[in-house]
Amino acid sequence: MRFLTPLLYPFGVLYDVITRIRNRLYDTGRKPSAAFNLPMIGVGNLSTGGTGKTPMIEYLIHLFEGRYRIATLSRGYGRKTKGVRIAGQGDNASTIGDEPFQFYRKFHNKIVVAVGEERVFAVPQILQEHPAVNLILLDDAFQHRRIKPSFQILLTDYSHLFVNDYLLPAGRLREGRSGASRADAIVVTKCPSNISDEKMMEISSAIRKYSSKAVFFATVSYRNIQAVSHASPYRPENIVLVSGIAHPETLEKYVSKNHKLISHFAFRDHHHYREGELIHICETATKANAVVLTTEKDLVKMDLEIFRKSSVPLFFLPIEIEFLKNGKEFDEMVLNAVRTYGG
Repeated sequence: MRFLTPLLYPFGVLYDVITRIRNRLYDTGRKPSAAFNLPMIGVGNLSTGGTGKTPMIEYLIHLFEGRYRIATLSRGYGRKTKGVRIAGQGDNASTIGDEPFQFYRKFHNKIVVAVGEERVFAVPQILQEHPAVNLILLDDAFQHRRIKPSFQILLTDYSHLFVNDYLLPAGRLREGRSGASRADAIVVTKCPSNISDEKMMEISSAIRKYSSKAVFFATVSYRNIQAVSHASPYRPENIVLVSGIAHPETLEKYVSKNHKLISHFAFRDHHHYREGELIHICETATKANAVVLTTEKDLVKMDLEIFRKSSVPLFFLPIEIEFLKNGKEFDEMVLNAVRTYGG
């Protein structure tokens, strides 16, 4: 793609003009941003994806758990339904999207999970059906400016920093780098666990050209591999990896380092798995005397019956965000923003 960047640059300039005009209209109040009488935390990015929004939302759920009645609100990317939908027992990845369904499966007894293309219409419905909700986490809403969050967290991937990226279609940015000025905190995600202080200072300095707000650094923390069923409790050695995520390089590197990676079926982000694909994956694992390992996000879109029929053990790899420095400062900043919210 890089060799095409000079040819695509004029289109990026046009895209920049359009997004700047749009943001200017919101900044000056010509386009209104709705504010609701409860705190909302926005989590998003400037790029097209792969910055770790889902682990960050889960981090915030754990942070506020027991203190507030939480709702998550996402667009519901890739779902087959339309409009506002509040997750219930009959929902799945097709009805609410893969990431919201992941939230629902893990936290449905503790939080409300909602989706809606127009979040400004979704909030009143959440509050009408669940009046106890007093904190909403807005997932991937940095460019959704019809709602004004009380606190905005901007994520940027260490390997694809927004300061080094270009606007679509030449790069991955959905708006110009100056959009970072709207953030209240910036988190550099997926950092190497051994990143040096000098490197953090270098990145912080580059980011401060676009934002004066605090910059934090976090890494992906892989937890113990989990068996999907009790039929496969043993620790896997030979791995057939399956992923449908943006930038799967870090995941593949981790699996290769800790296991014998037979093959990696790498699909596009938000991929919905067809029966034939899963059968082929099972056949590959059977021939290699291997187990199948996938992500939590991908697991919710797989037909588990295919694995049962094939007698192929299926595992998933949980991940969490782990701050490398000043994590307590980040927590207190976010907690304080919610505590002091005045509506």
